[in-house]
Amino acid sequence: MMKKTSRKGKGGRACVVVLGDLGRSPRMQYHALSLACQANLEVDIVAYGGSQPHSALLEHRSIHIHTMTPWPKFLQNLPWIFRPVTLLVKPLIQFLMLLWFLVRIRSPAFFIVQQNPPSVPTLIAVKWVSVLKRSAFIIDWHNFGHTLLALSLGRNSSFVAVYRWIEKHFGKMADGSFCVTKAMQHELAENWDIKATVFYDQSPEFFHVASLLEKHELFYRLHNNIIQPLGLQDCVSYVGAGMLGHEHQETFLTRLVGKDIFLKQNRPAVVVSSTSWTPDEDFNILLEAAVMYDRRVAALLNEDDSIPDEFVWKEIYDEKQCLFPRLLFIITGKGPDKQEYEDKISKLHLKRVAFRTMWLSAEDYPLLLGSADLGVCLHTSSSGLDLPMKVVDMFGCGLPVCAVSYSCIDELVKVGKNGILFSSSSELADELLMLFRGFPNECNALHSLKKSIVEMGSRRWSTEWEEHAKPLISQVITQYQD
Repeated sequence: MMKKTSRKGKGGRACVVVLGDLGRSPRMQYHALSLACQANLEVDIVAYGGSQPHSALLEHRSIHIHTMTPWPKFLQNLPWIFRPVTLLVKPLIQFLMLLWFLVRIRSPAFFIVQQNPPSVPTLIAVKWVSVLKRSAFIIDWHNFGHTLLALSLGRNSSFVAVYRWIEKHFGKMADGSFCVTKAMQHELAENWDIKATVFYDQSPEFFHVASLLEKHELFYRLHNNIIQPLGLQDCVSYVGAGMLGHEHQETFLTRLVGKDIFLKQNRPAVVVSSTSWTPDEDFNILLEAAVMYDRRVAALLNEDDSIPDEFVWKEIYDEKQCLFPRLLFIITGKGPDKQEYEDKISKLHLKRVAFRTMWLSAEDYPLLLGSADLGVCLHTSSSGLDLPMKVVDMFGCGLPVCAVSYSCIDELVKVGKNGILFSSSSELADELLMLFRGFPNECNALHSLKKSIVEMGSRRWSTEWEEHAKPLISQVITQYQD
């Protein structure tokens, strides 16, 4: 796909590059929108296709998308014996493809490599073309590529060592750099001799607490997805079956009475987690915590194990109040380990917990976060120096978060104010019990976190970009032109 390209070049043009799926690269999308809307530039985007980006990007007349062909999926699943060949051939093909696309666009004032990594071959290709076109070269460091590669090859791999050298060598050639944490800024300065500006992720304005109407319409659209269990019938699909034929008036969360919409008192608590289904997120922690929650609730209620599941579910359907709610985990995203975890979920036998996996449009994803009761983040960071953007989006929707604890997460999650940290599945299960006790009206701990998020306020992307990104970009362009 290629949008018609404006003839405007050099000083009035920027090029944003990412060797990834455009629809799954939110920071890239927001950068492009800010460059077009706040800096009044023509913007070329060079990225892989796949997922649909936000409509604001597609509809903007100053943004021109150049879509590359992704690396074929069947080549990603070759036997291990072919791995060394793939590690050499894949970046070479990607390098040639990047060159082909980058040399064809009009010369921009600067190239910005977004959401880096992958660093190889992106940094090499963009640096070469920036010299050819006499454009500035900016890197937005999101993590370190060699640490991600080390997850699968090991830290002592020769490939990892070469990757790190390339990443550092070409990283130092950039005319300007952003990074996402103070910890990463320190690492770049001390060990890489790179001066970077901290530019925290922030959610744009379309992330907000969903209204009752938005919740009703969203869960009406998602009804067919939610009613289908991943395995055997569960507490959500059983209750959903009783709603057949009444979807316009009733969703899993809401009920339409006349012209008014009400939240159901016996609704499930919606817990959201988004993921790229990669090794740096261990979803076994979440599955184990769900099993523990289910068993601990049964024990707290002195429930007889011999009671059939259907008996419990019928009580829920008949709107019997319970001290602890059902939990509906909705996990969004695409990635290599998704099928593995779906298979594990399908074998779980839980009375009060249900899982659903889905991919949402760029417009529906913020609405889901704004409709949920809690977010869970399992991101651990391969480098220990980056922050999960999903948590930023959750805060933008007023959603408290339970997040895995690691070295720099406290730059984002403030314990007791906007979220809670955990280090094990048992700790997460305890937090779920504590937060959802008395749901929906008497869960004081959860309500306190939500109130605190509102009081703390949420900085928006446009403000952060204006204060931290725009000055650096202007400085780089001025210095480069001089």
